[in-house]
Amino acid sequence: MAKTSLVTPVLLVGCLIILVSFAIRASFGVFQIPIAQEFGWLRAEFSLAIAIQNLAWGIGQPIFGAIAEKIGDKKAIVIGALVYAAGLIFSSYSSTPGAHQINALLIGFGIAGTGFGVILAVVGRASSDENRSMSLAIVTAAGSAGQVFGPPLAFSIKGRIRRKFGGFINKGN
Repeated sequence: MAKTSLVTPVLLVGCLIILVSFAIRASFGVFQIPIAQEFGWLRAEFSLAIAIQNLAWGIGQPIFGAIAEKIGDKKAIVIGALVYAAGLIFSSYSSTPGAHQINALLIGFGIAGTGFGVILAVVGRASSDENRSMSLAIVTAAGSAGQVFGPPLAFSIKGRIRRKFGGFINKGN
């Protein structure tokens, strides 16, 4: 019996999607104080948006699982990425806590479409029986790596962008 390769294109792409998705998701806290100061929002208002985002993520996971079953994994992931991007773009133009909280719904659903539920299913099906457990562990570790490396990267980028554009970040200009 020939040994199958652990590293496959599906595994690598799954790791990349999860890493980026969770890096962005984990980075919102970096922007909490600057946004609160810039707009005069209470920290609780920003925190509520993150809570709404997490609820939408949880509600969206079975929905995106059903979408993946109905129209295919790749299309479900693309829809998830587009919803995620739309939520991030709209959120960057939010000037009120309510608008930010509504856009958090899109972000949460986007995370559901690019998160563990859909990606682990794809990687699990694409892996051989002998490599499935390790493949799933590697993708899960990529999500953790995104959570570890995303916030410091966002902090670094935030400082550079603010200096370069004179503080116009998060003003919707």
